[in-house]
Parts: sequence; structure tokens; C-alpha cells
Amino acid sequence: MTQELTVLTLAGLLQVVQYVLMAVPANIELGPGKTLSPRDPYHMKKPLMDQVSPTTGRLYRALNNHFEGLILFTVAVVVITLSDQSTGVTVTCAWVYLAARIAYVPAYALGLVPWRSVIWAVGFAATVLMLLAGLV
Repeated sequence: MTQELTVLTLAGLLQVVQYVLMAVPANIELGPGKTLSPRDPYHMKKPLMDQVSPTTGRLYRALNNHFEGLILFTVAVVVITLSDQSTGVTVTCAWVYLAARIAYVPAYALGLVPWRSVIWAVGFAATVLMLLAGLV
């Protein structure tokens, strides 16, 4: 397995960790009556994520942001792996992406402005660089 695929696997596991970090407090805050319900809009006063604490809401948004970023990172890893273009640059980019995604979670949860956005940009730039490397 290439290092890029290893990092992709670890990024997938990070997604699992993020889900747990968000779901546990959300379930505690909302209670099973809401979290186990069908969540039909006409029964809810407002969306569930609008009913949780600010930190839990941020963890929810960080989780969704990682879903979005993981799609593009996965494309980059697949391009590099299938075209057999793994290099020191692409491996470094993959690890930078993962480090940025790990740092992004507490930065978002703690509301660190502007650092959350800077961290996101580092991970995004690493992904874009991997995609560009796949074209060279």
C-alpha cells in the first residue's frame, strides 16, 4: 500500500473519531427522544444541530467539512496511486493534509479565529498540490 493510501485510511478513521466526538455530546444534550426520532421537520421546532451547544454544533460542522475535504483528497490519492506517481512531494502533501485535518477539529471546536481557516487552507493546498502532481 502506498503511503498516500495509508494516510487516506487514517483520514477515514479520523472521520469515525470526529463522528463520535460529535455524536456523544449531541446525544447527551438532546436525549434519546430526539436523537432516535425520525426527525420529521413538522415535529421539530428547529433542526437538531440548532438545539445543541455551540461546541457540539462546531463539531458537527467540522465533521461535515471533513466529508467535503475527504472527497477531494480521495480523488488526489486515487489519481496518484493509479498513475503510479507517488513521490516524496505527494507523500508529504498527504501527511500535511492529515495533520491539518487533525488540527482543524480542536481549532473549530474551540472557535479559534482565524487559525481554523488557516489550518483548513493548509490541508486544501496540500490536496491541490497532490492533484497538480498527478498531472505532471
